[in-house]
Amino acid sequence: MKNGWMIRAGNGGRYFDDFKDNDCVAIGWNSLGDLRNYTSHEALKEAYIQHFGNAKPGRTANALAMIRKFRDDIKQGDTLITYSQEHREYLVGEDLGQYEFCPEPEQIGEFQQIREVKWLGRVSRDQFSQATRNSLGSVLTVFSLSDTVISEVQDRLAGKPVVQPTTADETQTAEAEFEILREDVVSRGHELIKDKIQGLGPEEMEELTAALLRAMGYQTRVSARGPDRGVDVLASPDGLGLTQPRIKAEVKHRSGSMGSNPIRSFIGALREGDQGLFISTGGFTREARYEADRATIPVTLIDIDLLADLVVANYECFDIEGQRLLPLVKVYWPAE
Repeated sequence: MKNGWMIRAGNGGRYFDDFKDNDCVAIGWNSLGDLRNYTSHEALKEAYIQHFGNAKPGRTANALAMIRKFRDDIKQGDTLITYSQEHREYLVGEDLGQYEFCPEPEQIGEFQQIREVKWLGRVSRDQFSQATRNSLGSVLTVFSLSDTVISEVQDRLAGKPVVQPTTADETQTAEAEFEILREDVVSRGHELIKDKIQGLGPEEMEELTAALLRAMGYQTRVSARGPDRGVDVLASPDGLGLTQPRIKAEVKHRSGSMGSNPIRSFIGALREGDQGLFISTGGFTREARYEADRATIPVTLIDIDLLADLVVANYECFDIEGQRLLPLVKVYWPAE
């Protein structure tokens, strides 16, 4: 079986008709000029950084991978598809084995890097199984298709109907695949949020802790900079610590697993009526958790996993200062 590839037709598939009318697929990165001029990966990377910068190396690596797939990995006879969100249709074709650089792309939107295609037909998204719809959901500009997806695409072109689940077991399998996808999205999002938190500086971490406590209904005060300042964040209903609950928070950022001694010292500084939060993005040893569990004053240990969960759960109540520290967007998902 030949390989298969999705080539996005711009944001939302806005150039879907341009691809269809001009018998091609195309990508941007026009400033690079003719991609055949770059005879090595290093030369391509150097040109990319020169034109587009390298503020986010991971994004640079992804872009270079997609550019090289478009130029080198797609071969004559491979299955190519593109998608229109407006029509909810996939355009399916066969690559003709020709990459070209188009200096004047009047007929192909804003794109100049093109490949010639023989279009074979259109398939509604509703004609695909849920598993294939999930596989085609990536937002990457260029990505490869699995053999299973390619086979289903060819079946739809040939007029074969999608095989709907006919038994309870098959229905449960489809539902399980959907749930696995949801869990994967949530897990990836959780890890990315943790990455953002890890990227904050120590003082920003204290401000994030204060923002979280404000979102949970408290008024907060962050201690002044300098040594021997006591707790990092004080939170209470009145913001002065005169009313209970009076929460004292210690924040340790990127300092490795926290042992029992710092926890013991923290507990020793708490007084009757206090409640302690000890936040360590490096986690805690078993001994540290034992010290917190046996403390006579309530102490909660928060590692980066729990911190990320608390941020997500309370983010809608974050004030502007907190949102500036950690900008997040809400993602909606079907309830069933």
